[in-house]
Amino acid sequence: MSDRDRGTPGGRTGLWFAGARGSVATTAMAGAAAVRAGLAGPVGLVGETADFAGAGLPPLAGLVFGGHDIAGTPLVKRAERLTAAGVLPAAVEAAVRPDLEAAERELRDGHPAGAGDQDGAVRRLAADLADFRERNGLDRVVVVNVSSTEPPAEHRPEHDDLGALERAMARGEDVLPPSALYACAAFRAGCPFVDFTPSTGPRLPALDALARSRGVPYAGSDGKTGETLLRSALAPMFAARALRVLSWSGTNLLGGGDGATLADPAAAASKVASKRGGLARILGHPVPGETHIDYVPELGDWKTALDHVLFEGFLGARMTLQFTWAGCDSALAAPLVLDLARFAARAHEAGETGPLAPLAFFFKDPVGTADHRLQAQYDALRDWARHRLGAGA
Repeated sequence: MSDRDRGTPGGRTGLWFAGARGSVATTAMAGAAAVRAGLAGPVGLVGETADFAGAGLPPLAGLVFGGHDIAGTPLVKRAERLTAAGVLPAAVEAAVRPDLEAAERELRDGHPAGAGDQDGAVRRLAADLADFRERNGLDRVVVVNVSSTEPPAEHRPEHDDLGALERAMARGEDVLPPSALYACAAFRAGCPFVDFTPSTGPRLPALDALARSRGVPYAGSDGKTGETLLRSALAPMFAARALRVLSWSGTNLLGGGDGATLADPAAAASKVASKRGGLARILGHPVPGETHIDYVPELGDWKTALDHVLFEGFLGARMTLQFTWAGCDSALAAPLVLDLARFAARAHEAGETGPLAPLAFFFKDPVGTADHRLQAQYDALRDWARHRLGAGA
């Protein structure tokens, strides 16, 4: 067995999901087990490509899984449903059942929204993380939020000051949205945090201060898996060729739990803001157009995006680009989740704290940077991995 297979230099790493019984977390856990068993290749895993071979990322084979959830569906049952939906191959689902059963034993109850006693909840959630780390002999644990999208959070003065936030929580006030509650617990436990959703998560000045005081990094927000991935690749093309984009509109058809959540206009508002935010920054001017999200239950775990781009060329000639992107949401998201956890773990090991701007490549609305150009983001990730994370760093 090689040093990399033993988990060095990164040591043993835990991946703790907020939303552990959902489709994305289940697919990630099943996929990691399948790759470890040689049942699947590392397709979609950026961290397994040649550009990152020297970054010292913890190996997939060494990841230990756990998590919080308020849902009660066991992972094995969730995997069976994903198999029936065509997400997981039947042979994989059968082979990784013991791995999912092991992960199931590490799952703990989450904290439902509106349940009160946020100070006590943070203490309990943080204690679960510390117990998971100690029982499994882990060097570090990365918390990844893959729970349902929240509506935009109402700003409170306590969000801007860590001391005020902690005093308000100690008085029994509910001052944090659920995603920020999990981020707070992660930081208190000394764990890096990754927000794969457009929810508030760690994006509050008070929580940024907490992360820095505990010496942990965080990353987010909202994993870039489909339509926005294409936008961040195509929009720089128009800018580089001096073609003026007049409008860019898109319609997203979603099934599954994500689609059901985003059928709520309040929750959809967070997603739409995240999806559209990068266009103006890339193109250098406001871009008219609408982005719609429609729930189509019959699509199941699949999603389709249809975009229409109207642009102006030489002498005012008007032209269009139209594209359709159809993909399996969980299969697109799961490898990114595994990559992000491994990069965050390695960053923590390397002494990084606060927002991890080099991980912008994976997000629609990245923290720590305003650059939304896909290739520029990839170059920044590669250079950071080589010079900050690499063996010679």
